[in-house]
Order: sequence, then C-alpha cells, then structure tokens
Amino acid sequence: MIKKGIILAGGLGTRMSPVTKAVNKQLLPIYDKPLIYYPLSVLMLAGIRDILIIVNKGQLNQFKKVLPNGNNLGIKISFAEQNYPKGLPDAFNIGKSFIGNDNVALILGDNFFYGQSLTEQLKKCVKLKSGATVILHPVNNPSSYGVACINKKNKIIKIIEKPKKNISNLAITGLYFFDNKVVNYFETLKPSKRNELEIVDLLNIYKRNKSLSCKFLGRGGAWLDAGSIKDFYETSAFVAALENRQGLKIACLEEIAFNNKWIKKKEVLNAVKFYGKCDYSRYLLNFIKKNNS
Repeated sequence: MIKKGIILAGGLGTRMSPVTKAVNKQLLPIYDKPLIYYPLSVLMLAGIRDILIIVNKGQLNQFKKVLPNGNNLGIKISFAEQNYPKGLPDAFNIGKSFIGNDNVALILGDNFFYGQSLTEQLKKCVKLKSGATVILHPVNNPSSYGVACINKKNKIIKIIEKPKKNISNLAITGLYFFDNKVVNYFETLKPSKRNELEIVDLLNIYKRNKSLSCKFLGRGGAWLDAGSIKDFYETSAFVAALENRQGLKIACLEEIAFNNKWIKKKEVLNAVKFYGKCDYSRYLLNFIKKNNS
C-alpha cells in the first residue's frame, strides 16, 4: 500500500522562459488555480495524505504562501529544496528520509490528469505491494515522450525515450508508483548523455526484474503536460471549458478533503478566509451550503 507521495516541482522551466525567470511554473495559474494544485489533487484523490513537495532552492516561501496549511486539508505537507535539477529520479535521493521504509508515488508538478475513472484507477495503483506501476496514455506525437510498447497481455516489453520511429503511441505519463526498492535502485543510476538521471533507466530496472506493470487512463481520460507555453494555455483552456460547462471545479483541494472525510465544515470556512473574496471561495461556500442541506 502506498501512503506517501512526492511532487517534483523544481526544475528551471526553460520551455516557458522568460515567464519562469521570476516565478516557478508550478505557481502560475491554470485557469483559476496554481498549477501545483492539480498534481496535489491527484495524490489526494488516490488517498495519499503524507506528501513531500520538492521545490527550487530559494522558492520555498512562495509555495507556502500559495498552499493552505496542510492541517486545513487533513493532510501533511512537507517541503524539500533542490539545489539544481539532476533528473526526475533525483526526487528519490532528496526524499530518501521522507520515504523511509515505505512505498511511494511520484508525480511531476506540471502534469495534469482528468477522467471519470481517474479516482478508481488511482485507488488501484496505491494498492501496490511490490514492483512499479506507470500510467500510459495515447498521444499524437510520441516522439516527444518516453513511450512503452506492450504485448497482447498489456505487459510492457520495451521503453524508449522520444523514439524517432513511431513504434508506439502510448506515452508514459508523469505519474509513477514504486515500491521501496526504488531508493536502492536510484543508487545504481548513472547520468545520461544529457548529464541527467533518467526515469526511463529506473523503469527499465523494474522491467528487467519483471516487476513493472501499467495502467491506462482509459477513453475519455485526459493527460496534459503543461510544461511549455502552448501546452500550458491549452490546459488552462481545457479546465476553463469544463468548469464553466459543468459548474464543478477540478482540483478543488478542500472539496476532495471534505469528501474523503479528512476535514469538516470548519476547515472549509477557514479556507474561504485564506483565499479571500474570489470565485474559488464562492464555490467553497456553495459546496458547503449544498452539503448542509
């Protein structure tokens, strides 16, 4: 069972420069909420309540200003600073003491997930006892991602980073579930030609040990990598369209916590005070009113 999660919210954000020269991209707004709310909501939907957020050195206070106190969400939020990005697996080095002897989930801070069956799939993933699980989703431009080739039994037979030939359209999304062996496997990794530690190399260790499995978001599910300006604004437009059409908010942290029975009305009202007069606060007030009736 996975009870701990890491959000990797560091990085230089070079694909969104010069916007990210002053502000971490995870603090920029996806429609009406900071980007960081979306990966945090995914971990909360999975039932994970002990969360480490890895941020760039010197940006810790910026995140603390944006995120409500973890106690007000019924979860525990810890922070760690990253001196310089060394690749995604570095999260397991920085978070080594946080992980301890437990299994752990990792989600990238600029990844967006949405789908009717998302929570159901997440609940299955956190039941992991051993090995590693990745989430796969079809894309039109597989050459931009790490992709997985699977056989008829949905077993991963090959992983290739940004393939030049279209051998598979199943991208490996930025959401991973690992057993505790990931801490030891990290120690065996060597920098790639990019001089970074590669998540693909880590996944290949699990594949060689026949302990790598996959899940799918399913038809109707959405995964967006909001790491570039174009993708960032497409994600924002997607959220705006859904929220305005449905009247429901995506990644409303307090709503998730309340529905999970981690918090009560008092904490939601405290959140309203924290946010001040805004649409998000009005949504929370309406949500509480409906749940009181």
